[in-house]
Amino acid sequence: MTTWRKGGGTWRWSAEEASVRARPTTRNRSRARQASVPPYRATAEEEDDAAGEFGSAEYQRRSWNALRKSITGLVNKATAANVRHVAPELLAENLVRGRGLLCRALLRSQAACPDFTDVFAALAAVVNARLPCVGRLLLVRLVLRVRRAHASGSSSSSRHHHQQLAAAAKFVAHLVNQGVAHDLLALELLALLLLDRPTDGTVEVAVGLARECGAALGESCPRGLDAVFDNLRAILHDGDIDKRIQFMIEDLFAIRKARFKGHPPVRPELDLIEADDQVTHQVELSSSLDHGGDELDPEVHLDVFEPSPSFAQDEAAYEDLKRTILGAGDESLDQDQDQCSDDDDESSAGDESETTELTIRDGTDTDLINLRRTIYLTLMSSVASEEAGHKLLSVVRPGQELELCTMLLKCCKKEKAYTSYYGGLAQRLCATGRAYQAGFEARFAGHYSAAHRTATDELRATARLFAHLLAADALPWRAILGRVRVTEHDMLFQDLAEQLGIRVLSNKINDEDTAVRDALFPRDCAKNTRFAINFFTAIGLGGVTETVRKLIV
Repeated sequence: MTTWRKGGGTWRWSAEEASVRARPTTRNRSRARQASVPPYRATAEEEDDAAGEFGSAEYQRRSWNALRKSITGLVNKATAANVRHVAPELLAENLVRGRGLLCRALLRSQAACPDFTDVFAALAAVVNARLPCVGRLLLVRLVLRVRRAHASGSSSSSRHHHQQLAAAAKFVAHLVNQGVAHDLLALELLALLLLDRPTDGTVEVAVGLARECGAALGESCPRGLDAVFDNLRAILHDGDIDKRIQFMIEDLFAIRKARFKGHPPVRPELDLIEADDQVTHQVELSSSLDHGGDELDPEVHLDVFEPSPSFAQDEAAYEDLKRTILGAGDESLDQDQDQCSDDDDESSAGDESETTELTIRDGTDTDLINLRRTIYLTLMSSVASEEAGHKLLSVVRPGQELELCTMLLKCCKKEKAYTSYYGGLAQRLCATGRAYQAGFEARFAGHYSAAHRTATDELRATARLFAHLLAADALPWRAILGRVRVTEHDMLFQDLAEQLGIRVLSNKINDEDTAVRDALFPRDCAKNTRFAINFFTAIGLGGVTETVRKLIV
């Protein structure tokens, strides 16, 4: 007998009855032939059947869904350890078409995990360096989110709006640290939080924002940071805030006294973009507040699928752009490997086999890194500029002159005090050929355009180096001073006056055959000319303005 139990009762069948019941009937065999298909696989199969040819509406929709899933997955996968590998994978996607999806994924992920804000900011900085349109769209949406969170938080005491404002402010701080957003945005947000009806919540957010980007603001605009701390000191002295907020402000003052030690602007593993490659956007918070955000377009239509009549052309254009950004080394290697595998299959089938040459291209810039290391070690180990020049000229090959000029300027800026060693070496290099002169001219243009982001000591060292080259006529004055516009922050001419003297400097500046005089003493209106004259007079170089004074009398 065979006993079967079901529920509380007991059924007893004989062995013969059990064997009969175990035999598969026709109905059971038909059920066994039917395979169980999961819902997601059935949906995919239906989409495959419904998808048309390349470029059709259904094909574009499938491509859009795949792009959205890929971008969201890569953003959620990014960490400080793997962001160097995630960034190229992200750039391989069509971010021109999916820039709205990327900005939405970054904002959502950062709001959900504020502890990974610096990672998301580093990822945004890498994409912004290659596609600036993505960085600006991200800043526009972030600014509008800050405005909405601040307006909602001021009208109600909801903790949700406070968390949104804190997360958005933290994202602004790290985007400023990465050079994606201008420093003015952080200062405007701090002023909004501390001056526009400050509460315990807004002061807490301001303290967190100052802690995250205080080191960067201290280097770029110390006066603005001093004004922020003056407002915090006034709020602390009033005593109208909670004790916990008072302790936070006191801790912030202690961190500032220690020069933000332990709170660097960018962690070493997240410093992925060189300063010269950064693209900084200036999106003002005040315009959005004054005009209700109408001036800033979040372009929400980019988050929704819309079929494009030029889909094939857009995809082909981004493929060309992707090869420019990422390089064609990996793709050529994959193609060569596929061709080799096809040849092996043909030879095994008895057909004629062709010998395919495998070309491997190094995409890691190992040679460039080794060159920079060699230049740095040579500069640091040489005793005199003649020795360093002799060694470097034997190492640097044609086409690498700009890299040598860049490394020389970087090493000069990092010294505690300027020495004539670097000026003599730069003069020797310029005397060897026009390539080094063009390299230093290009470096001067880059440093001059980024002077507002350069520390004072580094700016002074750079000015003295170029003053040495100009005084020695190693560089053409027109190529260098033709770019200069006299402002309240320019520093260069006092070093030239010390090396050349007022009379020689005046003759070179006022030479009619060059464009130096028209650049330093603009003649578009008398106001600008008077400002230039007053500037040179204020720094003790009024002797160079005698010729120009006669023009406006």
